[in-house]
Amino acid sequence: MTSDWHVHNALAAVRQGGVIAYPTEAVWGLGCDPWNRQAVQQIWDLKQRPWHKGLILVASRWHHIQPLLANLNDAQIQRLNNTWPGPITWLLPDDQHWVPLWVKGHHESVAVRISAHPLVARLCDELGGPIISTSANPAAAPPAKTRLKLRQYFAQQLDYVLPGNLGSCQQPSQVRDLVTGEIIRSV
Repeated sequence: MTSDWHVHNALAAVRQGGVIAYPTEAVWGLGCDPWNRQAVQQIWDLKQRPWHKGLILVASRWHHIQPLLANLNDAQIQRLNNTWPGPITWLLPDDQHWVPLWVKGHHESVAVRISAHPLVARLCDELGGPIISTSANPAAAPPAKTRLKLRQYFAQQLDYVLPGNLGSCQQPSQVRDLVTGEIIRSV
């Protein structure tokens, strides 16, 4: 069980514009405040990945992403309801341009997941909104599944590492397009 002290430090780092590492359902993730452009840029730099590819937002509650849900039809809401919380990431239309371009990249939609992982949920609950969730690895390298691999990749470049256990999933989340139903990334 991760202590309140560790959670407090992770939250403080995010609120101060830092980048944290935290356990997710399958791999270690990197996260920050999605509305802090400099923090998101730091993630792009750490991953050595171009910004136009976009990042995932992870939340713990539906109301954290309400602007993205406003124009969905009943069938789309039901699809989300059938898989959330859980390890499915959906590409949601961002008709209201709620999510910054530095998060979405060159996409009209945004990748979003409502997590069932208790630490991810706690971070989002206490922040009152979504955070960035991307696998902790440089581009083309396998995602970190241990703290040792996390340290090998990023050494002292992170503002905080939230200790905890990974979930029981073996692969990062599946990514699906909510409008077309297409599977973008399978597990």
